[in-house]
Amino acid sequence: MSEQKVVAIVCGGGPAPGMNGVISAVTLEAINQGFKVLGIFEGFSHLAKREKNYIELTEEIVGKLHLQGGCYLKMSRYNPTKKEEDLKAVSETLTELGVNYLVTVGGDDTAFSAMSVAAYAKKNGYTINAVHVPKTIDNDLPLPEGIPTFGFETARAIGAEEVANLIEDARTTNNRWYFVIAMGRTAGHLALGIGKSSGAAVTVIPEEFKQDKIGLQQVADILLSSIIKEKSHGRHYGVGIVAEGVIEKIDEEDLKKLGDLALDEHGHIRYAELDFGDILKKLVEKELEKIGQKVTIVDKEIGYELRCANPIPYDIDYTRSLGYAAVHFLMDGGTGAMISIQQSGAVPMQFDDLKDPATGKTRVRRVNVDSASYKISRGFMRRFEKEDLDNAEFAKFFNMSQDDFKKRFGYLFD
Repeated sequence: MSEQKVVAIVCGGGPAPGMNGVISAVTLEAINQGFKVLGIFEGFSHLAKREKNYIELTEEIVGKLHLQGGCYLKMSRYNPTKKEEDLKAVSETLTELGVNYLVTVGGDDTAFSAMSVAAYAKKNGYTINAVHVPKTIDNDLPLPEGIPTFGFETARAIGAEEVANLIEDARTTNNRWYFVIAMGRTAGHLALGIGKSSGAAVTVIPEEFKQDKIGLQQVADILLSSIIKEKSHGRHYGVGIVAEGVIEKIDEEDLKKLGDLALDEHGHIRYAELDFGDILKKLVEKELEKIGQKVTIVDKEIGYELRCANPIPYDIDYTRSLGYAAVHFLMDGGTGAMISIQQSGAVPMQFDDLKDPATGKTRVRRVNVDSASYKISRGFMRRFEKEDLDNAEFAKFFNMSQDDFKKRFGYLFD
């Protein structure tokens, strides 16, 4: 009788609604196919230290898990790719546990870690076939356009409801604006999705700027323009959303104004430790004061409250399909790929095809600002557009001549 095959599940990065759906689906289908399933706690952090911190997953444990938010196995951003000895420790510890197959669940950093572990194992004679299941509420993994990462739809739905409540609060209290900083490390998918679905006045995303770097004032002026444009239509309230990834577009000298920059395990700025919203609020308040306009502005971050929410049916269905497909990919001898669902079918995307040639890391999918979807979103926004530079009413708001008004805001459209 052949030795039982063992699959390990590792969850990395930050949470996303549907994590437990993948864990549940992989476990149930793997057991159906005669596998033993190990759930590794806290990502790669223990494996890299040769610690065997795991649980054998059973049908009883995962039976209703797909309905719950959070991640049963807990998570870690530990990066095993920084040192070859970590990759060796991960490969050897998994091998000692009898693991033949590895399912990783995570975003771009975890995908890169999965690539690295699979490549190291193959090169050094370890029999560990790996498949990655893409998750992130940021929706920025390199799937084909129109195919979301799991967790995104739940995060958008809950975020849109929260922002809609803020819009009503601003309307009810009057002469109030909220500046919402929405999670999204490099791409604006979540901010844009929340803004369009909730009816926010304006959404600012990093992809809309063609320049490599911009000033803080440019972001403030876009928000300022939205406030003035709404006032011109008799609406003295609103919500402006800014994707946190805009921070990466800010010029270095301006970025220093945000304070000391803390980095995570993968070298990314820890945006949660920056008070980006407060700085934008103060900049806009300063501009409003110059023209004698008094507006109450409240800054708010949104993101953490979305990550561990119970998934909506879309993400439950989606993650069960992904988990099932991941098991069958491994059973068929597959390795070194990210699993996806395209045109109702399971499509493995090879790790080598997901790399950015310039960085060697997983490519990031950004918002396509030439798409119909973005143009529609932009069409619903209330902010200065190029034709507004000729609007005498707006010039009056700023107590400026038409020429001075054009000089003041013309740079937004260069």
